Amino acid sequence: MKSFVQAFVLLALASSFASAFDPSPLQDFCVAIDEPKNAVFVNGKFCKDPKLAKAEDFSFSVLRPGDTNNPVGSNVTTVNVDQIPGLNTLGISAVRIDYAPYGQNPPHTHPRATEILVVLEGTLLVGFVTSNPNNTLISKVLHKGDIFVFPIGLIHFQFNIGKTNALAFAGLSSQNPGVITIANAVFGSNPPINPDFLARAFMLDVNVVKNLQKKF
Repeated sequence: MKSFVQAFVLLALASSFASAFDPSPLQDFCVAIDEPKNAVFVNGKFCKDPKLAKAEDFSFSVLRPGDTNNPVGSNVTTVNVDQIPGLNTLGISAVRIDYAPYGQNPPHTHPRATEILVVLEGTLLVGFVTSNPNNTLISKVLHKGDIFVFPIGLIHFQFNIGKTNALAFAGLSSQNPGVITIANAVFGSNPPINPDFLARAFMLDVNVVKNLQKKF
């Protein structure tokens, strides 16, 4: 528990100096609400009357490990405005990431946020790729207590290269950063992207593309 607290304090301090991409709030807070019956402001989402705010609007537990029994061997517990309505307009969110041995958080992007990650347990190989035309891989092996930053919008990943479980927490500079997992988006879109187009784009045999599409 002590390490959890230390991680979140660190992420909060780092994020407090960041310039978020969300609109600057015009009031103390704006607890998101699904319907406008008790709403008095609109700022990103309908907002609950501040007089009706309660502690539960600003809290969420990430104590329980996520289930890593899946094809990629990891689990991301998201803590954004959907889990903590009080995050609305505040320009910050967090995730807990659990990794099985040799599990990975596959290549993905956050279209609306920079991410700062701190390793609490295990050893992670992490990295991101810069934009065209260089497409430079910036990568590093992280150990317990190490921190790494993934710039907004760039493709990045984490891979547990250890024989034991790993755990990391990350802060993101948006209350709703979004996530685009590259393989899911390209090969698992609905409806599917034309396989002949993808075959040419990725320089693959069209049957390989069709086989990949069946996996998503």
